[in-house]
Amino acid sequence: MTRTDRYYITTAIDYANGPPHLGHAVEKIGADVMARYQRRKGKDVHFVIGMDEHGQKVLQSAQAAAMNPQDWVDTIAQEFLQAWELLGISHDDFIRTTEARHHRGVQELIRRIAARGDLYLGTYAGYYCVGCEGYKTKDELSEGEDGTFSCPVHPDLDIQWMEEENWFFRLSAYAEPLLRLLDERPEFVLPDIRRNEIRNVLEGGLADISVSRARLPWGIPWPEDARHIVYVWLDALTNYITAVGFPDESYLDYWPADVHVIGKDITRFHCIYWPAFLMSAGLELPRTVWAHGFVTYGGRKLSKSAGVTFELPEAIQRHGPEALRYYLLREVPWNGDGDITREKFDERYTTELANDLGNLASRTLAMIRKYRGGTIPLGEPRSLDQAAVDTVERYLEAMDAGLLHQGIAAALELTSLANVFVEEQAPWTLAKDEKKSPELDAALASLARALLVLATLFEPIMPEKMTELASRLGVKEVPTLREALDLELAGRGVVQGSPLFPRADLKAG
Repeated sequence: MTRTDRYYITTAIDYANGPPHLGHAVEKIGADVMARYQRRKGKDVHFVIGMDEHGQKVLQSAQAAAMNPQDWVDTIAQEFLQAWELLGISHDDFIRTTEARHHRGVQELIRRIAARGDLYLGTYAGYYCVGCEGYKTKDELSEGEDGTFSCPVHPDLDIQWMEEENWFFRLSAYAEPLLRLLDERPEFVLPDIRRNEIRNVLEGGLADISVSRARLPWGIPWPEDARHIVYVWLDALTNYITAVGFPDESYLDYWPADVHVIGKDITRFHCIYWPAFLMSAGLELPRTVWAHGFVTYGGRKLSKSAGVTFELPEAIQRHGPEALRYYLLREVPWNGDGDITREKFDERYTTELANDLGNLASRTLAMIRKYRGGTIPLGEPRSLDQAAVDTVERYLEAMDAGLLHQGIAAALELTSLANVFVEEQAPWTLAKDEKKSPELDAALASLARALLVLATLFEPIMPEKMTELASRLGVKEVPTLREALDLELAGRGVVQGSPLFPRADLKAG
């Protein structure tokens, strides 16, 4: 298989200072839908997620739990793996930065950067946010009335003033190369609003950055200098190439990555630091960094301390993992921010999944059983068939552009059209007139074909439910979109089964 047939997608590796939450889930679900969609197109997909397990914050979390750091990260990693299994995340690798394969690759990357002359020893003096594991300028901090500073992202954590000898990277040398990169390859940072933010940062110039920490006992040792460990972001970013085998030549089977899926709060690391490191080391850059937005709850940031909570286990239990996958990508645009509530989740589930899609499936299958003995009839195409063709084109356009929410919206339009078609055709009336038997056949056949197309459209979002829907139409595996439009269903036996999306009686909470 050629490199062009392959598709390498990653997410940000999750920081091992606490259990998974909805913010983590939005990213993993979105990336999983992208990976599943590319598999549907016949690509050899390699999908990597993982854990960022070094750094001061992880060390502090382990100490607070009276555990040694390795035991702590082992426990947290297992919690994440269990959550992703529940949510059907189809990753091919789960890399952890405490693994030997990762250590080897990080140290080799540093050696290559050093050989370029882009590393030097210096003294860092400035503010450090443990929550971000990042150095901050005053412009990036909020100043209180008492003259103290806080991080806008982690206002509950103290900002530390640090002074220590570090290894520095000559980031200042890469502002112009990175600006040229954005000019020549605008798709490197998507969506457009994020690229414009990065351009503004670059046009303001770049300062050299510290890439090591001294006296911190938890991290990857700096090559040839045991006094230092590798700064956690240089460590973490390198996972994208160590996961595919760097520094062994086999990493080129999948590198460069087709897309890094990250949150918009870490674009500076991925769109400035990471490509600069790679340029310095003489390595090819990823094709795209896709920065999704944030999820809020009722217009407020999810926060235990502020009492704004919707824990991931509760969210999964509410209507099941596949309904949660659907809801989060329906409610949170993949190119922007989105707001969720329990009430809106219940409403989407009831109206769009249980009523619109689920009821369409139940009615169609029940009518085929009642009027045609459970066998899909042969019938001439109707207007609904052309609507399915048009929907597939809109869906493909949206999904290829990374606009997952628009892909879902296109599928919902076809669902609505199919429900209107049922009312307009009124198969129960056609069944009363033997002369209208061909019209009844055509209506039922067209509805069956629309259901199969819908199963294919929704499959990346709800793979198990859509596999079940296809099987009820006598199709063992969900076909590709092109196959779904052409597959002959006539003569296949249907199974009505229980409701795909059973209604639940829940308090909004």
